[in-house]
Amino acid sequence: MKEKLTAIFQKSPYGYIGFVKELPGANTQGTTLEETRKNLIEAIQLILDANRQLFEEEFKDIEIIKEEFGVVTV
Repeated sequence: MKEKLTAIFQKSPYGYIGFVKELPGANTQGTTLEETRKNLIEAIQLILDANRQLFEEEFKDIEIIKEEFGVVTV
């Protein structure tokens, strides 16, 4: 499975602001467009890691079935 994400970049007086249209909370900034792109990839990883941790805490005492569902390529 390949999911396409849309990166949005906005010029600011201090460089660039970047965010992902489909993933609220994944946003960043950087001095250059390239730095902002790299920071955005890190922001996506942090959001996914945080969501995984929240899930594990919420469902730690509940019997569940976990399986790999697919791979998202960025």
